[in-house]
Amino acid sequence: MAKAFLKRTRESRVRGGHPWVFASDVERAEDARPGDVVEVYSSKNTFLGRAMYNPNSQITLRMLTRDERPVDDEFFYERVKTAWEYRRTFCDTDSCRLIYSESDFLPGLIVDKFANVLSVQVMSLGMDRHMPAVYSALREIVRPDGIYERNDAPVRRLEGLPLTTGLVWGEVPDRVEMRENGIRLLVDVKNGQKTGYFLDQKENRAAIAPFVKGGRVLDCFCHIGSFALHAAHFGAADALGVDISAEAVSDAANNAALNGLGNARFLEANCFDFLREQTDAKEKYDAVILDPPAFAKSRSAVESARRGYKEINLRGMKLVREGGFLVTCSCSQHMLPEMFVDMVNEAARDSGRTIRLVEKRGQAHDHPTLPAAPETQYLKCLILQVFS
Repeated sequence: MAKAFLKRTRESRVRGGHPWVFASDVERAEDARPGDVVEVYSSKNTFLGRAMYNPNSQITLRMLTRDERPVDDEFFYERVKTAWEYRRTFCDTDSCRLIYSESDFLPGLIVDKFANVLSVQVMSLGMDRHMPAVYSALREIVRPDGIYERNDAPVRRLEGLPLTTGLVWGEVPDRVEMRENGIRLLVDVKNGQKTGYFLDQKENRAAIAPFVKGGRVLDCFCHIGSFALHAAHFGAADALGVDISAEAVSDAANNAALNGLGNARFLEANCFDFLREQTDAKEKYDAVILDPPAFAKSRSAVESARRGYKEINLRGMKLVREGGFLVTCSCSQHMLPEMFVDMVNEAARDSGRTIRLVEKRGQAHDHPTLPAAPETQYLKCLILQVFS
């Protein structure tokens, strides 16, 4: 088997359990081609494990296993089976992230399950080479009606992979109906954002139930209506969802009609502008929910992203009635938890509000994290009570 050797003192990351080895940590590779599974050794020739190799990526080695077991079809079958058994233990499998990349020890692979349809993204060259084995395992273990590939994430270009989408197997309708926390949702697997829907907030959406009943709720960056629909389902008098995408707003309205939720309505608007207009008009809500897309796509973008987060949080706090609630989120990996909390505190100070932390939450159980790899824990969700 091909081999890769790490530079002196650079094996601590691997020994500590982190699944990534960067290009700057690799001394040399022997007989290795892009996409190969290679044996990984320290500078002292100590075996460290097996990894997927791509010299054209900054993440040159993605660790697969710490032992010498063969990386064959049986290997991938067992990994898929273990991931499925975990979800059956902790999650509602009608809608869940079935495989979460490095956290399920399948680097660069995302599989989301919407009812009985699987939506797949492959974001590493090595995993792309082994997808026939993965698809075979998914068909046998999960037994879906259809599998659809959403390999249109720009990050694939960094791995030297083309951007493609299409049916892999079975049948996939234009809209897949699934259930989340008792709510029916139509998901656009073929053309929707990412894999079609953001499952990581599933448990956080359920967590708003205690404080939205009978209230006026604003859900900004609502996508296809997820938080607003939950608020309406939990008894809000009026739940308004706002998003800049006309298609998302249309899908959200259709989802409200599907559930008979006349107390949910949706508006196409730029959320930054809408929040400014609402604060200028001195509107008040019992609960404001801020679930924006990732503002910081890289470390260099963190400072500008922080300003964006602060603006929407400052305005969101001003819109919350005395004693009401703000649910504020960030899915930006590079916006670290302590940075996010500091930003929220600054927004509270500058808005003249006092905030009390009700709960600090993260991604759902179907997005497990590796303590050795902070990158696997990206979602921040704070539930705050707001006072004058």
